[in-house]
Amino acid sequence: MELFHGSPSDMTGRSEREIRAYRFLDELEIAFDRTDHPAAMTMEACEEIDAVLNIHICKNLFLCNRQKTNFYLLIMPGDKPFKTKELSKQMEISRLSFAEEEYMAQFLDLHPGSVTVLGLMNDKDHRVRLVIDEDVLKEEYFGCHPCENTSSIRFATRDLTEKILPALGIEPVLVKLTGAD
Repeated sequence: MELFHGSPSDMTGRSEREIRAYRFLDELEIAFDRTDHPAAMTMEACEEIDAVLNIHICKNLFLCNRQKTNFYLLIMPGDKPFKTKELSKQMEISRLSFAEEEYMAQFLDLHPGSVTVLGLMNDKDHRVRLVIDEDVLKEEYFGCHPCENTSSIRFATRDLTEKILPALGIEPVLVKLTGAD
């Protein structure tokens, strides 16, 4: 794997959703590093990517309430266990579960394995609420996919909080997850 700076100079073979992500970052003048790789479907597959980008890729979980009327994108450290009960309690939601792929495609224009905060740029109606574990914001750099899991990028965490989220009109819900039962 190789490290590149910024958007690819040749977009041939890249999906429209990935190209939109790069354009969005470029419009906001966000400096980022990128690496291309085989599809990364698990956190284990992200370990080599983490080493190239010198970051820890976060878990990005697409969740919903029991009625499937409220949807959430949870971003948390990749090495922290996710306990549904812990998040449900902090969010005061009786039961959270993983949302179906059809909602992910409908609201975020994403597919499993490619879930990313950048998918929120496709959620024009703000149907998905962003939830961030506060430990994510303590890192100097933030890593994610550019809407496809065959590339990964890193940029300053302050660019997430000071440029990306304000540009999307998003105020995240901050939680403190421990991974304990």
